[in-house]
Amino acid sequence: MVEEDYKSKYRHKLIESIENESILRKFTELFFLMSIVPLLVLAYLYLQLLLYGAIKLSPDILNRSLIIIVIGIVVGYISMRSVIKKIIDLTNANRKALERLLSPEKIKEIGEDKNEIAVLARSFSAITERLEENVKNLELAKKTLHSVLTKVGEGISNMQNIDTFLDLILETITDALGGRTGVLMITDGNKKSDMLFVKSVYDAAADKHTKVNHTIDKGSKFFSIFKSKEPLITKTINLDTTGSKELSSHLKAPLIATPLVFRDKSKGVIAICAKDINREFGQDEIQLISHLASQIAVAIENSHLSDDMEATYFETISALALAVDAKDTYSRGHLDRVANYCMMMAEKLGLDEEDKKTLRDAARLHDLGKIGIPDEVLKKEGPLSDHEWVLMRKHPEIGESIIKPIHSLHHLCDIIRHHHEKLDGSGYPDGLKKDDITPLVRITTIADIFDALTTNRSYRAKMTHKEACQTLRNMQDQLDQEIVEIFIETLQEQKRLNG
Repeated sequence: MVEEDYKSKYRHKLIESIENESILRKFTELFFLMSIVPLLVLAYLYLQLLLYGAIKLSPDILNRSLIIIVIGIVVGYISMRSVIKKIIDLTNANRKALERLLSPEKIKEIGEDKNEIAVLARSFSAITERLEENVKNLELAKKTLHSVLTKVGEGISNMQNIDTFLDLILETITDALGGRTGVLMITDGNKKSDMLFVKSVYDAAADKHTKVNHTIDKGSKFFSIFKSKEPLITKTINLDTTGSKELSSHLKAPLIATPLVFRDKSKGVIAICAKDINREFGQDEIQLISHLASQIAVAIENSHLSDDMEATYFETISALALAVDAKDTYSRGHLDRVANYCMMMAEKLGLDEEDKKTLRDAARLHDLGKIGIPDEVLKKEGPLSDHEWVLMRKHPEIGESIIKPIHSLHHLCDIIRHHHEKLDGSGYPDGLKKDDITPLVRITTIADIFDALTTNRSYRAKMTHKEACQTLRNMQDQLDQEIVEIFIETLQEQKRLNG
């Protein structure tokens, strides 16, 4: 009994060891099994021929030899067939797995060869290629994520209004959907809620945003999406779709578009067109872009509320500044005149709209700090004493302290605090020199001095424009003379136009 158990265990281990062997070793052993008996028989016959000169073989020995040869061949065939069948089964299982990973065309190409080994080799090659492609896609996704996070960081650090974030959102959605071009259309706040304007166009190939300043025709599909509040997938793009020749040139079919809806009210439309003209959008893309569109609508609404609040802040503070301006009969209207002079210089210098707005707003508020100066100093007839001048020179700092807590007005602080600084360092409150004084401050300083020189004061009569211009030129160490000359040239042009 013990011996039988030992033999059984030995046979089991032998079979298991054979099962775990490599295909090459199995083939070698089976080939040996199939060929050893015939070779032994041939060797026996050859030995007889050498010894006796003839072959002496009884029927009984011949029968036994043939039986052993047949058994060896049958066992070898069955065993080799089993090995080959495992390869074929592996190939079929591999083919089924590939059907979930590769395209039907690729599967058909791999299956054209009738050789299972060749098919298996091609399959492994296709899987390897797919794995390499997936690795590349993961690396690309990693780079894309890093790029998006970098752009979000830049947007947070540089954003003065919602425009930066809208551009970023449009770019991110276009890339996420594999789009070639993205278009963002919105309403003009609460002013014209039934009008649709193109806010931004993003070109993924060039990785840039383009501002397209025009409205969307009310007969276009985009406007229909805006009014119906329903998304759209279209395989054709024409003027009926876009309502604009300029916009049509940016878009290629197919296209997906969805409205920006907040509290059942349309705020705009976002549209993406595919890079691959044969690629179609589906329900997954509809759900994704619709979800993102609702978030964009919330951001736009919050921005409008924020803009309204900021406008209220500015108008309230402007009213305070005008109240201070009105208290002094000599300088009444000074803020508006300085603002006009600043805008004249800004136009001549070719400043952008953002700088123009900053100049205009700062000019309207630059003397806001005088609200903290006692009336007996502010309205005093005649020259100020040294002590009174110390008080008067505090008004730039007081003005800055009033607007500094308001985040949306931070960009005005530099001009309000430094509009009395001079290039030679003789100004106040910080005694800045040369490059420390920004161009916008230099413009405001020249406008402020010129208006002060050309208006009556309690301690002197006003100068003529010619005298005031000469005074500005005489202050060559204190004022930027290039801007002074541009200002004088602008005044002369205005005088000629007014006759």
